[in-house]
Amino acid sequence: MNRRDSLLAALVATVWGFNFVVIDWGMGEVPPLLFLTARFLLVVFPAVLLIPRPQAPWRVVAMIGLFMSLGQFAFLYVGMAAGMPPGLAALVLQAQVIFTVLIAAGVLRERPTPGQVAGVLLGSVGLLVVAVGRGGDVSLLALALTLLAALTWGIGNVLSRASGVSGGLSLTVWSALVVPVPLLALSLLLDGPAAVADGLAAFGWEALASTLYTAGLASLVGYGIFNTLLARNPSASVVPWVLLAPVVAMASATLLLDQRPNAAESLGGLLLVLGVLVAVRPPRRALAPQVRARRPARTAPAEC
Repeated sequence: MNRRDSLLAALVATVWGFNFVVIDWGMGEVPPLLFLTARFLLVVFPAVLLIPRPQAPWRVVAMIGLFMSLGQFAFLYVGMAAGMPPGLAALVLQAQVIFTVLIAAGVLRERPTPGQVAGVLLGSVGLLVVAVGRGGDVSLLALALTLLAALTWGIGNVLSRASGVSGGLSLTVWSALVVPVPLLALSLLLDGPAAVADGLAAFGWEALASTLYTAGLASLVGYGIFNTLLARNPSASVVPWVLLAPVVAMASATLLLDQRPNAAESLGGLLLVLGVLVAVRPPRRALAPQVRARRPARTAPAEC
């Protein structure tokens, strides 16, 4: 990845990290799947009327939407409603890096570099430390739901990479077409019509502001950039940057929600950051030509 793509990846990680606090703040008494339905309605309309369809078969676009959007966020929102704190949810969700690199290696034959393998392993240790040292108020169900969100995100990453679509925003918008109707149906089935009606009545300004952020910045801007980066860079070079999102999420949760991480969460977060630094560092062979190119050419000494 070049410097511009690296800065874009860091920006996406920051937007996504703060997104967890925004979701927790805005959800309130609105059922999670109904809350998510509102988000993706804003992702789709009116953008789908203005942005051309991506140059990919419809079945590929639909599969990306089912995994990267529907699967990931349905599991995540329900997991957070089940008691997963924003900062910890952001940490556990980064298991998607492991899933993405492994699936890409098996399906796309994208062999990660030794540095990327080391970074992913270090990040995995951080996730394990967080999981083992999680607070007693976090249930195994909430943890399992968040891991399922990470798995479906990883599958969606590989599908997006395999599609080769260069227009990340068009892929984000058009793949979201398959999301709102199934989400609303699931909410009616699992929560019941009465709960859905009560949730709509409780949809106040906090829920609206949260939905505007998650739909506009996190989905349209964030995934638009992210899918574009995946289209022009190997998955193992792009995905590890997302490991920075938990750091933003944990810092935001501490400052705004007074949810301070325990020792295990802090140690796990530190290991995740180290994993990012190791994973995204270019190999020595890639740096050598650039270093030589920057060196001034030697000139022969002038004759006296």
